[in-house]
Amino acid sequence: MAFAGVEPPFSAQVLTEWLGFWQFSEQLFTGSLFMALIALPWAPLLRPLRALVARHWLRESDVDALLARLQPAWRLNRVFARVEARHWVADDMLALTLRPNGNWRGAQPGQHVQVYLEQAGVRLSRSYSLTALHADGRLEIAIKRQPGGRVSPHLLDWLAVGQVLELGPAFGELRWDARSPGVLLLAAGSGITPLLGLLRSALAQGFSAPISVLHYVREQGQRAFVAELQALQAQYANLQVRWVLTGAPLTAELQGRFNAAHLIEVAELSQRQVLACGSAGFVEQVQQWWRSAGQGSALQVEAFTPPRLLATAARREVRLGFVRSQQSVVGDTRRSLLEQAESQGLRPAHGCRQGICASCTCVLLAGVVRDLRSGALFDEPGQPIRLCISAPHGDVAIDL
Repeated sequence: MAFAGVEPPFSAQVLTEWLGFWQFSEQLFTGSLFMALIALPWAPLLRPLRALVARHWLRESDVDALLARLQPAWRLNRVFARVEARHWVADDMLALTLRPNGNWRGAQPGQHVQVYLEQAGVRLSRSYSLTALHADGRLEIAIKRQPGGRVSPHLLDWLAVGQVLELGPAFGELRWDARSPGVLLLAAGSGITPLLGLLRSALAQGFSAPISVLHYVREQGQRAFVAELQALQAQYANLQVRWVLTGAPLTAELQGRFNAAHLIEVAELSQRQVLACGSAGFVEQVQQWWRSAGQGSALQVEAFTPPRLLATAARREVRLGFVRSQQSVVGDTRRSLLEQAESQGLRPAHGCRQGICASCTCVLLAGVVRDLRSGALFDEPGQPIRLCISAPHGDVAIDL
């Protein structure tokens, strides 16, 4: 165990003996007894170590390395979760049941988490929706196979029960209004996953107003969680679930891409809260219908692909100051700050790359940036901006 900088006010031998005791405990307590030890609320026991790391007397990476030897999901501050179950819920989608460590700060139904994976020395991350939050602390996510992807094939084909994954904090703004006189859930592809998390929670809490679910998929085999949704429909009289096939051959009762005709059987549609999740194109179609229909109820949308960014600004050269990295480079007014930072060899933290997860939030120190979704301008020094959906409107300096 190496010390960083300041010499600690205690004997290194004492620390070594203390760590040795834990390693001895790992060997001594096997089977059910050791599992009981793991289940104890161990996080408060780490407070002294956190204090030492905060004072730079220990390196967090060294402490984490030891904790991981004792139990793979243990870390000083980072959230790791053990895979407890794998379950295929569609031909191309796998549900994972995870038990996070004591650093997990909880989540709300409908939110997402970043999953981090290291491959060939490169740290990768992807965002996955929380489909269930259990009272005992377990959580569930669902992963759809992305052909040619760098993360989903590994998670689907190689991740085994007992292995661990690193998770980021939960994020996402979709909310279920318990006072609504009715709810309409519109999902395309893997967009069903956050909506399922909301649906499960609402039904468990006794929501009794009408609920309609329309799930758009290309093929029958892509109807995710179909058995569970059918069972919920049989159990709850207020729930109606229908699937719409968008691919060929079209043999379903409802066919084609989203259109108002699919909603004819939804009673009291104008009074229903509408939640939609899918690709950016699907979400845009729902928004256009909602505006043209003059819906009086609330609409919430979330896209799992990047929105079409505005390209109205003329391309101009500007100076980009990455202050903490001590770089001043030539950039342009068309590309996002995240793209331009990466092109200069920087590696800003990021997640969704579409302005949802806030992982790439950075402080604007000087200059003006433009929101690539809306075109709005922001120029207040000290203001947090999201690099993935912000482009420079002129010379800028950011705390990166």
